[in-house]
Amino acid sequence: MFIIGLAGKGDHVLQNPGGQMDRPVNFHFLESMLPKVVKRRVHALKRLQVQCANIEAKFYEEVHELERKYAALYQPLFDKRRDIVTGAVEPTDEECEWHSDREEEEELAEEVKEKAAIEDAKKEEATPEEDPKGIPEFWLTIFKSVDMLSDMLQEHDEPILKHLKDIQVKFSEPGQPMSFTLEFHFEPNGYFNNAVLTKVYKMKSEPDASDPFSFEGPEIIDCEGCQIDWHKGKDVTVKTIKKKQKHKGRGTVRTVTKQVPNDSFFNFFNPVKGKNEKTNDEDSEFTLATDFEIGHFFRERIVPRAVLYFTGEALEDDESFEEEELEEGDEEVSSTTVTQKPHNWLPLLV
Repeated sequence: MFIIGLAGKGDHVLQNPGGQMDRPVNFHFLESMLPKVVKRRVHALKRLQVQCANIEAKFYEEVHELERKYAALYQPLFDKRRDIVTGAVEPTDEECEWHSDREEEEELAEEVKEKAAIEDAKKEEATPEEDPKGIPEFWLTIFKSVDMLSDMLQEHDEPILKHLKDIQVKFSEPGQPMSFTLEFHFEPNGYFNNAVLTKVYKMKSEPDASDPFSFEGPEIIDCEGCQIDWHKGKDVTVKTIKKKQKHKGRGTVRTVTKQVPNDSFFNFFNPVKGKNEKTNDEDSEFTLATDFEIGHFFRERIVPRAVLYFTGEALEDDESFEEEELEEGDEEVSSTTVTQKPHNWLPLLV
């Protein structure tokens, strides 16, 4: 999610004692109405506010370093998760022990289960069932369950994502510009040669010199994908079409074949670049903001809580959170300004 702004820059909505909302008033107009001596003191307060913003920026830089430190502690657990998912290791009986909230219901149905087990055993004797390796289609199931990801997913993407072994988040090294990288690890497959596909999200944590009071923490400012080394004829990000062309002079008709862009999740690795003259339009801005939101969601939710998205438990939590947010507001906002900044960037500190 991204922070939603309801007022444009330089505008402010005042409320009078009677509860009626006045027309938006420009800040500069309000300052011009102040006595000169008071205005002078307000300017001093603004200078202090800029200093506060600079200190806050340093705070978030240190938090980024703390995230990097703890990412190293999480990684062995995520590596073990990958090994179990791919079937590289089989967890012990002790590691598989888990208390379920539905345990009582399971006990009540135990007799039914025993009878079913006897029937299954008889069937297995006749036609032995192959023991699946690891947790089949672990990441693909997550993609199909999460709305934000399923909207990007196409039918031709699914066979490829069955080969996805792991998704990892890597933070920039100390002293380097603030960023994080999403790594998608694939087993050998018949679609491309890459073992890892990457997406780098570049960030900054500093107040804008032209608008320092808008600073609310680190923001994603750009992203960079990677080149996918597709096998011949396997690139799902393009499709081949045939088009008839008529010669203006002779009137003859010929058929030409060309490749055009195709909807695919793997376009995620060929992102729209940041603001420039060619992409400075509403569609590009929306695409860029959506890309940032997806990257943030992978980092903050999908990767740390993958098993809960696989089982659907995290989906229930997300739905409850969204419902609570909607109930708190008077009504759903229909016209909003979206800024390219993650909502709840620091969930442990908010």
